[in-house]
Formats: sequence, C-alpha cells, structure tokens
Amino acid sequence: MTARAAREIAPGMVVNLGIGLPTKVVDHLAADFPVCLHTENGLSGIGPTLAPEHADRNLIDAGGAYVSTVPGSAFFDSAVSFALVRSGRLDLTMLGAFEVAETGDLANWKIPGRFSPGAGGGIELAQKARRVVVLTTHVDRDGVPKLRRACTLPVTARRCVDRVFTDMAVIDVTRAGFVLRELAEGVSFADVAAATDAPLARPKGEIPRF
Repeated sequence: MTARAAREIAPGMVVNLGIGLPTKVVDHLAADFPVCLHTENGLSGIGPTLAPEHADRNLIDAGGAYVSTVPGSAFFDSAVSFALVRSGRLDLTMLGAFEVAETGDLANWKIPGRFSPGAGGGIELAQKARRVVVLTTHVDRDGVPKLRRACTLPVTARRCVDRVFTDMAVIDVTRAGFVLRELAEGVSFADVAAATDAPLARPKGEIPRF
C-alpha cells in the first residue's frame, strides 16, 4: 500500500506525510527523488526514517518518528510551518483515517471513549492541501468498513479526500461516490465491495493491480 502510494508523488512536489502509515511512504522514494517533504512540526526536506541507534534524537517528524535530512533541508517554527499549510503551498498531503465517507468527508482525529491528544494539524492539512489522499486499512480491527456512506466518528474536514489507498484497493472519491481504480494482488472486486459500506463503482475493462 505505501509503495503504491509513493507513486502518487510527482517530481517537484511539496508533500506532507501525516502520522501513521503515511510516514512510511518516504522509505519508498529514491534517495535522489526531487521532492520536498514537509512535517508540520517544522521541517521541510525529510530523508528516510532511521532506527533509534542511528538517529539524532532531537530530529523527529510530527508523529515522533526519527527522520533524517537531505541537502537543502530547512528548519522553522510551527507558525511558519502552518503558514505554509494555510497559504496552500502543499501540492499533496497523505493522511491516515478512521473513516472516509463517499462524499470525501474525513474522520481521523478522535474515537469517542479513547484518549486523543487533539486534532493536531490534520484539520488544516485536509482543508488546505491542493490534493488529499488517505492511507488506511480497508476495515478496522473488528472488521468494520472504514469506507462508509457517512462518517460515524467526529469529522476532521468535509469533502476533502480525493483518493484512498487501502490494503485492498485504490479508490477515488468522485461526485458520484467511490470508484475503484486498482486492486491489490489476490483481491477481487467482490471482496472490496463487500468490505465497503457504500456503493462502489468499477471501471469498464480490466482493473489494474498493484
């Protein structure tokens, strides 16, 4: 899933990688790939994540993972970082999700009854990035679909998600709802449709695999 999502990034983009699965995308980019990766805690120009024994303990991303720098990396405070977000300078943000509605609504910050540190930067990233894609498992640990007719959890932002990458499929969010674009190896359209709590359209012809 993360390897396929990495192919969504085009040369020259400014990209924010959200907490969770999206932070693993950097490990699927070539070391010389021309992209500027941004984290809202104050770094642009992010290299591969590092094991603790090889890391600078003062250098982390927004999710607390140890990261490295690349030539041209820049450090700044949170005010500057969020000014970059709010001014629409991010070409793409990749976010995790608890739920995505067929309208593109995103719920990714709170599950009632469980501890949450707060909404963080997800609200502004979802609203202000030029393109928003989500990386998530297709169902939760209890087998409940995460792609739904409507979100049942507190919404982070409405009508913001453009594409969803799951362990089963690549799905676009359109005005008409969810549209299947690609299938994971060994997964059928029927499998994905059964695991989706909303109508799922399929394109004509053979569906590409990833």
